[in-house]
Amino acid sequence: MRSLVLILVLLPAVPAAADVIHLKNGRTIWADQVREDKNKDHVEYEVGEDTYAIPRSSVDHIDSGGAKPSESSSNAPDITPAAPTFDHEADVAIKVIRGGKIDADALASLSQAANPEVAATAYFLAGKHESDEGNFPVAKRYYESALRFQPDNATLLIYYAATLMRTGHAAEALPYAQHAAGVAPDSADAIAMLGFVQFASDHTPDAIRSWKKSLALRPDPTVKQYLVRAERESNAESDFSQRESSHFNLHFEGKDTSEKFRRDLLAALDSEYDELVRDLGYAPHNNIAVTLYTQQAFFDVTRAPSWTGAVNDGKLRIPISGVSTVTPELARVLKHEMTHSFVAEMSGNRCPTWLNEGVAQMEEGRSSTTNGRQLAQLFATGNEIPFNMLEGSFMSFSAPEATVAYAESLAGAEYIRDAYGVTEISRMLSLLSQGSSSEAALRTSVHSGYRQFRDEMTRWLKEKYGE
Repeated sequence: MRSLVLILVLLPAVPAAADVIHLKNGRTIWADQVREDKNKDHVEYEVGEDTYAIPRSSVDHIDSGGAKPSESSSNAPDITPAAPTFDHEADVAIKVIRGGKIDADALASLSQAANPEVAATAYFLAGKHESDEGNFPVAKRYYESALRFQPDNATLLIYYAATLMRTGHAAEALPYAQHAAGVAPDSADAIAMLGFVQFASDHTPDAIRSWKKSLALRPDPTVKQYLVRAERESNAESDFSQRESSHFNLHFEGKDTSEKFRRDLLAALDSEYDELVRDLGYAPHNNIAVTLYTQQAFFDVTRAPSWTGAVNDGKLRIPISGVSTVTPELARVLKHEMTHSFVAEMSGNRCPTWLNEGVAQMEEGRSSTTNGRQLAQLFATGNEIPFNMLEGSFMSFSAPEATVAYAESLAGAEYIRDAYGVTEISRMLSLLSQGSSSEAALRTSVHSGYRQFRDEMTRWLKEKYGE
């Protein structure tokens, strides 16, 4: 492999005043503060409690006082509608939310009142507040409490279904979305949410019908975008067949795959599923959808970059053109993508991409040995991509950028496994599912924030591979 090079990518962050580092390669870094010492070869910048450095030669110029772009705490789309106004909402909000936090005592008091509508409103507002903060596991519990007081409230059902979706439980969201559409058959929001849940639950034809009905009630660009995507998938898979096992729903082109291949493929999937259960100490609650494509159909459906070998967007999408047996390479791809399904459910769909991709690469059998020396040099010189910049999707990366991002991700996951044990990875995923931020989960599990984690990895790489 060629020597790894410094690749800097766009850093998303919460809206706030910030310094903006403009790089010569056209990228930008948003920082809380930049320290520029003309006598040093590096520019230092802070993000949260962490400090990073980049070579001065990479910097074009620095602006101060910009507004950081907003960031969602999950890769799942924000598909919840604007919240309607409830009766008594203003009075209830004053009592429930104080100083930007939920007043648990006031919430408990309102829940004991004789008016179920007031109690439901209180819990809804608490859930909405936590959703807006990105704390979806906490929001989920508040919405559940609200539904105990008003189980037929379409708005509560919609928000609860959306939160289940955001935390990786689409199949569990289906009955709530169906109920919302049933009690509010003329609500574009309820019908659209049903479509989102149906699509995520591998019921694409049903999702298309729901979205068309929603758009007939009210135009919506997000719904239209997903309808186009679903129709693209449906057209590509119009002549596909389906097989099921205890853990998988397998979709395939009948004319391009033999019965023996499909049987062997399901057997391989089941075997790898069992291995992941043993490794991660977890079994997904729902079946995993797997679709096999020709090479062209894969890119037509996913619109993935050319360097992509497979995609897991809630469904495993695998190109198998020219493959008629379960080769070792195909088995590795299957296990890699299946790992993403485990991680998504274990973390409530909140795992940072570097950890997600690192664990998936470890499970498929990859090792940093092949580029360990280059990684050690990259970290020793301070030219690695900071891990907080690898929390978002890699899909917009060029092939060289992706090479660096995946290599660092694998090394990071290997270091946690070697230094702390694989159980700490599972612990991090559990913490994330409970609402912890990526760095808070890292601190709790391995007692290191990103800055210390980077320093520990630098020493580990040097000891293991040298400089």
